[in-house]
Amino acid sequence: MIYKKLAPNIYECSSCPTRCDGISKGIYDFEKDVSFSEAIEDKIIREINYAYPSLFAFKTKREGYPDIEIISKTSVNKPIAYIEIKVQSRTFMSVEKFLPNSNLQPSETLALNLSDLERYFKVHQNEKTPTFILWCLKNRKCINTENTDLYFHQNIIELEKIRLNDVTNSRKFKRATGFGDVADGIHKGVLVNYHFSINELIEGIPVLNSAH
Repeated sequence: MIYKKLAPNIYECSSCPTRCDGISKGIYDFEKDVSFSEAIEDKIIREINYAYPSLFAFKTKREGYPDIEIISKTSVNKPIAYIEIKVQSRTFMSVEKFLPNSNLQPSETLALNLSDLERYFKVHQNEKTPTFILWCLKNRKCINTENTDLYFHQNIIELEKIRLNDVTNSRKFKRATGFGDVADGIHKGVLVNYHFSINELIEGIPVLNSAH
């Protein structure tokens, strides 16, 4: 299959042989998204613990904090990093229509819950601990050419710079409530997302400072 590449991570969707479905069906499987994320969390934790013998990564128990907390085995009282995991399995095919001033194309676009993003800004401001957002990209066949998961990450400092420079909220989008947003009687689905380009991120998982 041939995907017409216009620029790094930007493809021409109109001629795509495996075009992503750009029609919202109003169905959002919150519980499935959670299970996806938890599986990736476990995988990243294993990879970090294998790659950095002097560090210990684990699922945080701190309310409102990023998913993964990392400590040094020689200094367990203060985390040396946090990593939030986001699994991206859908493509925002209408990003040019709904966010015309974002200058984003569907193939390059990744999303994150805006309230989560802003909460992690505050966590970093309070603690000054290195914090990363890590996206696991699935099912975007122009980029996932080998049908394997790809990882892209960025430091929260760089993401906050992008957010602060976006004074017109050109990358903010609120969708309508859909079936599956409510779980156990509580609205848990994400309605307001903020969007980034893959080209603003670094491929792979974060490189950590193990000299602690």
